Amino acid sequence: MSSPHAIAHPAFRPSVMGKNGVVTSGHHLASQAGIQIMMAGGNAIDAAIATAAALGVVEPQSSGAGGDGFILIYSAKTGTVSAINATGAAPTGATREFYLKRGGIPMKGILSVSIPGLVDGWLVAHEHFGTRPLEDIFAPAIAFCEEGFPLSHKLANSLRGETKRFASDPYTRAVFTNDGQPLHPGDIVYQKDLGKTLRKIAAEGRDAYRTGEIARDLVAFSQSRGGLLTEADLKNHCARIGDPIAVIYKGYTVYETPPNSSGHILLQELNIVENFDLRALGYNTAESIHLMVEAKKLAFADREKYVADPDWVDVPIDGLLSKDYAKERASYIDLERAAIHVPPGIPESVEDTTCFCVADSEGNAVCQLQSIQSGWGSSLIAGDTGILLNNRMTYWHLEKDHPNCLMPGKRVRHTMNPVIVTKDGKPVLICGTPGADTQVQTNLQLVTHILDFGLTPQEAVEAPRWRSLQNPMESTVPHTCEDVLQLESRFPTIACEALARKGHDLRYLSNWGGPGNAQAIQIDPETGTLMGGSDPRRDGYAIAF
Repeated sequence: MSSPHAIAHPAFRPSVMGKNGVVTSGHHLASQAGIQIMMAGGNAIDAAIATAAALGVVEPQSSGAGGDGFILIYSAKTGTVSAINATGAAPTGATREFYLKRGGIPMKGILSVSIPGLVDGWLVAHEHFGTRPLEDIFAPAIAFCEEGFPLSHKLANSLRGETKRFASDPYTRAVFTNDGQPLHPGDIVYQKDLGKTLRKIAAEGRDAYRTGEIARDLVAFSQSRGGLLTEADLKNHCARIGDPIAVIYKGYTVYETPPNSSGHILLQELNIVENFDLRALGYNTAESIHLMVEAKKLAFADREKYVADPDWVDVPIDGLLSKDYAKERASYIDLERAAIHVPPGIPESVEDTTCFCVADSEGNAVCQLQSIQSGWGSSLIAGDTGILLNNRMTYWHLEKDHPNCLMPGKRVRHTMNPVIVTKDGKPVLICGTPGADTQVQTNLQLVTHILDFGLTPQEAVEAPRWRSLQNPMESTVPHTCEDVLQLESRFPTIACEALARKGHDLRYLSNWGGPGNAQAIQIDPETGTLMGGSDPRRDGYAIAF
């Protein structure tokens, strides 16, 4: 578990190690909540739910009870990986024609809100794998709501850009401003209404959000603002638990969440990259970066053509993940020249967010992504529920022939994709990141940094990061962007110059300006040592014991 690259790319923080449990998340208080539950006797799944609930309080701009999520769980008891889809569908009244008459889907406001699915996913995970009472699991998050927590510099900066919008609404004004003025680092934030809501969920379980008082309050707020949510929408929503998708990469089994997640992209990228000698190309060289960027382009072209909610679209997932198809797609890569236009292949028919990872001494492991879509979601708190609502409707397409075209009751295509990697049936790596369409790109970098080049989790999450933008394949409306390759300025000049010669249109970010908030845990199968790394680009911290 040692890295040969510590001198070339040192991590500014050490990887955190423990024997009994580790949590890596986007905020130290959320990691603390998960550790607290494990130290009280809970398992990794209990800790994951506690971390998830706490993140919705202390990192409200990224996720929470008004959003969605995907959860991957390795159960030591069964030796299997399960995938939980906790994403909500479009409301019954959300038709393509409705939005076209209004000029499209708005980025903010009540018409950007889809059915929240996350809470039901938490509770399904608890029903199947949890051991501690929900009252205990939600206790840390409730304490952060009722007793308050200090505002970080990162969150204060994010709030500053929303202060004018928040000041104009009584519910957000009361929570996220100081009587209409910006909050400052160190100010204490209280969310007492949200604390009451979490207490109701802990006491009443799944019915609280689907048919109880919380559901009625959400619908009443939506309708008072001209929104589309109905009581039937919430009642009919159910999180789903099922099988993940997976590929074998150099002897490791890499698990992902299936569509409507974009997890297939990472698996396609790995299948394509496996056709080349990545280690021989070198760590963070122009050659290895170019190969991964070109693999990404091929996988994204396939997503745009084939992938959406499999209840509505026939997704050829077996064909997309086959080794033969990957070999065919790999043949399109020119190692000396960047592709400008990348068409989809023909497989055989056979998405601001937060991420956290948890592992315990029993061998259980969890990787979870949850989100309210872009920063601060719809920017609306649903009345006295204290729930900040998502703006996930902005991921829909309105073109009739697009596989991700909006339909009532259909689940939008998501970018979230948690990762679990096993070797000989045991988990050895858990990783993920927020960052919309950059998630599968950052995950590719994390997996190859650790498995191919031997970096530690902390070195992998701190390593210089790239992001490829591909027009018109962005998930968020209007789905267009520049065709560019963005690089953090810490990449070696020699690599950047070589990438430019290969035809990449480069854009430079600040030293730590890359996307995501990556989290990773590596597990030593011989000693059982748990090693965690957390991204310093936001407020992330790993804690172990």
